[in-house]
Amino acid sequence: MTKRIGEVILSFTNISLSFGGVNALTRIGFDVKEHEIRAIIGPNGAGKSSMLNVINGVYHPQQGEIVFRGKARRGMNTYESAKSGIARTFQNIALFKGMSVLDNIMTGRNLKMRSNFLLDALYWGPAQREEIAHRKKAEEIIDFLEIQHIRKTPVGRLPYGLQKRVELGRALAAEPAILLLDEPMAGMNVEEKQDMCRFILDVNDQLGTTIVLIEHDMGVVMDISDRVVVLDYGKKIADGTPDEVRANQDVIDAYLGVAH
Repeated sequence: MTKRIGEVILSFTNISLSFGGVNALTRIGFDVKEHEIRAIIGPNGAGKSSMLNVINGVYHPQQGEIVFRGKARRGMNTYESAKSGIARTFQNIALFKGMSVLDNIMTGRNLKMRSNFLLDALYWGPAQREEIAHRKKAEEIIDFLEIQHIRKTPVGRLPYGLQKRVELGRALAAEPAILLLDEPMAGMNVEEKQDMCRFILDVNDQLGTTIVLIEHDMGVVMDISDRVVVLDYGKKIADGTPDEVRANQDVIDAYLGVAH
């Protein structure tokens, strides 16, 4: 069955970002379409993490325009970015290690909760009904990611691959329109990578979530991505399908370390 990819949901035009005179990104432009898996790749120091930080409001570019869902986005911080429908996982796992899998995933529902402090304190009426509804959603994510057997286990006791899956679950709990994945396969063995690939594809296919990912494993990127943008020294050197990018001489030179 042909994958249904929609219209542009997020676009960047002439994005430039610098720190103390050092250019991290220079006039970067590309777009992301609904329901696609969009990869950002490049050698170390290419500007991939800086680009991801621009997307979710950690960094504000000095130049350029970001348009999300048809509206220009200026000065959006991380909270506003999350509220607007952009969720993220991190290269270094950012979970509450002493809390259970279920409770960690429940933290991803915070932006969806509406009851006030007094009702929460009393755990009465609307607050109780709301928590039951949010817990049901968390349980659905646990089922989706096939981690029912560890739902009550403290995250700190889990092997690395399962911790990464829990972090994915926490991001999904926010029901994002766009999910940013920062090196989701980093540090994983072959079996763990295969599992994570399967869940990323399921999230994209079954939940319809648009995914933007950074990943160093080129085999993974070329297998699961719809389109790939390639950065090198903060500049865009290629953008296209995996086959187009794979055959691009500038990309080959960048990864082989050919002098610029």
